[in-house]
Amino acid sequence: MATAERDYYELLGVERGATEAEIKKAFRRLARELHPDVNPEPDAQERFRAVAEAYEVLSDAERRQLYDRFGHAGLRSGGYAPSDFAFTNLSDIFSAFFGDDMFARDRSGRARGGDVGAAVAVELAEAFTGVTRSVPVEVAATCERCDGNGAEPGTERVTCPQCGGAGHLRQVSRSVFGEFVRTQSCPTCAGAGTTVETPCERCEGAGRVVERRELDVEIPAGIHDGQRIRMRGAGHAGANGGLPGDAYIEVRVARDPRFERDGDDILSEVELTIVQAARGATVTVPTLEGDLELELEPGTQPGEVRVLRGKGMPSLQRSGRGDHRLLVNVAVPRHLTDEQRELLDRFEKLSGEDTYRRDESFFEKLRNAIR
Repeated sequence: MATAERDYYELLGVERGATEAEIKKAFRRLARELHPDVNPEPDAQERFRAVAEAYEVLSDAERRQLYDRFGHAGLRSGGYAPSDFAFTNLSDIFSAFFGDDMFARDRSGRARGGDVGAAVAVELAEAFTGVTRSVPVEVAATCERCDGNGAEPGTERVTCPQCGGAGHLRQVSRSVFGEFVRTQSCPTCAGAGTTVETPCERCEGAGRVVERRELDVEIPAGIHDGQRIRMRGAGHAGANGGLPGDAYIEVRVARDPRFERDGDDILSEVELTIVQAARGATVTVPTLEGDLELELEPGTQPGEVRVLRGKGMPSLQRSGRGDHRLLVNVAVPRHLTDEQRELLDRFEKLSGEDTYRRDESFFEKLRNAIR
């Protein structure tokens, strides 16, 4: 066995209770890192075979159950022997294990264009309603003069003399594990199989030119700071007619000095004087939808929370909106005149137990605030 008695979970770097998706993701990462096509280290081949063997066992429900119960000895007694992973290149591996091409090349060998990234800043009010913004990006676009061919109009591309039109070069080596074929993209034609003798005057044979574009980005209502919007096909043009890449737009939501955001909820303060808190008052408070008249009953206490149901941010994951929570802050006078002090002294003498009697306990208020 290529792994001797090393633990398969340890080889893939996953926990014993890992899901099938986690095991697959771990193998993808390690295969990209260790396959000899991309890793020149002398032990890369052996290490790759080890993680491939671990994946072969842990991705099969019956083998995994047998391994979990009895270890390597259980696999041997069950007649298991590791496969010979003699794939010609790394793309073949992912195609065999996952049924797709991780290098984003189509069947004609045309490479997909790269992705581009940009950022856009919006106000909290714009994140509340949703907004469309124009975002500038620089992308590699297909050259219109040569239609992405790279050759000056009136001339043609010719077969690559180094790879003979195959687009790749193969090298066969022998080891104790048998014959191993390494495939790499042809350095002369970059995998295209053809070269340009007379380069296009505009793109100098690249087939692509850098252009500045404006992307109209639809920012959905309720988006959070740091989230990204994917725009398919808005990235760099693919080489040799390949599919374009994508554009990823990171949205930065500016802070509003009036509010704090907590998920889909909005938090703010309402300021009362001691007279307003004692006698009750109707105050104007700002919300995301504009100013709102809020009635506070007599005896409103500092630290109380008023909840405006459904007045928060729209939710991206579900229908509906969050809440707007208002924290009551009662301002205590810092500077008193003699007359004001006398009035407060008189008020204190007239006060009794009922003046400050609580209608509900602190914990009852807390439960009511979070309902």
